[in-house]
Amino acid sequence: MASSPHAIAASRKRPVNLTLSESLVTDLKSYTTNLSATAEELLTAYVVAQKQARSHRQQQADQTVAAWNVVHANLGSFADEHSTL
Repeated sequence: MASSPHAIAASRKRPVNLTLSESLVTDLKSYTTNLSATAEELLTAYVVAQKQARSHRQQQADQTVAAWNVVHANLGSFADEHSTL
C-alpha cells in the first residue's frame, strides 16, 4: 500500500543531522520560515518521484521480458540448434 504525502507528514517525527552550506541556509531564509517543513515536503516529493521512476522501470522490464518470451515461443532459441555434446 502506497503512503500519501499527508500520511508521511503526519507520522512520528525524528530529529536528524543535516549539513547545509551557510550560503544556502541564508538564501533559504528568504523563501521559508520553516526549513524542516520545507525540507520534508521536498524530500517527500523526491521519494514519490523515485518510487514512480522505479515502478516505471520495472514495468518496462516486465514488458521487455513478455515481448522476448513471445519471440522465444514463436521462434525458439538460437541455442536450440546447437548440441552441447
